[in-house]
Amino acid sequence: MLTTPILSTVKAWIKADGIDWESYRAVMKTWVSEAYLADGVRNPVHALERGECTGPEFEKMLAAQLLLIDGGVVTAEGLLERMFAASVPVPAMYDTIRTLRRAGFSTALLSNSWGCKEYPRADFPALFDSVVISGEIGMRKPEEEIFRHAARTLGLEPEDCVFIDDIEANIAAARACGMTGVHHTDAALTAAALQDLLGVPLAAASAATPASAATPASAVTPASAATQASTPTPAAPSNPETWSTPSTTKAASLTSAPGSARLAT
Repeated sequence: MLTTPILSTVKAWIKADGIDWESYRAVMKTWVSEAYLADGVRNPVHALERGECTGPEFEKMLAAQLLLIDGGVVTAEGLLERMFAASVPVPAMYDTIRTLRRAGFSTALLSNSWGCKEYPRADFPALFDSVVISGEIGMRKPEEEIFRHAARTLGLEPEDCVFIDDIEANIAAARACGMTGVHHTDAALTAAALQDLLGVPLAAASAATPASAATPASAVTPASAATQASTPTPAAPSNPETWSTPSTTKAASLTSAPGSARLAT
């Protein structure tokens, strides 16, 4: 969400490395779909995002399933770095976060990590009050506890949070524990949804047409809203504050999913 769409990022890597798209799609379709099923078989995606295997270990597992267009072997070393090399920040999302912070809202990053080097950590202090990276805490979206943990880092209950993500399974899980969910598909639509929810004018929202603006699943008032969003960051690279007065608490948080479900589409 904070960076360019993961599919375009991955396709740039596929082309640059000369990887056979069908070999990539076959393995990722299985791994990613299993990763977001309630009863899905545990696989390398679970292990990587929960920090149960290292980046190099995952690279070896993935490379073993891939082929080059010429039938050659894919180099495992540095695979994740190459995969996310084309990822760049989306200025409109950065502007939205900064505007919400200036309005007194708190923000947090909640991200499923595909290795920790992909995150633009130098940007985080100016964007987030709290940063929750899956591989650093042994939990991952869509597990319920990671949402509750993220809310606690802001000093909030889940009901006081708005969660923004580009993966519907994560949105459903966040809503199940009490958060308001906004499905991210576009920076302008997300800004329009947040503008409606939080009552804060957002420049990026002007690019969204009223008819196409995203509609959050449940309404909250600016006085009770907290926004949590997720990217990768590099695809995450990522890889998503609390401010209060005597009568109200405001928080906003963003999450970013570096690898996630769109890798297989």
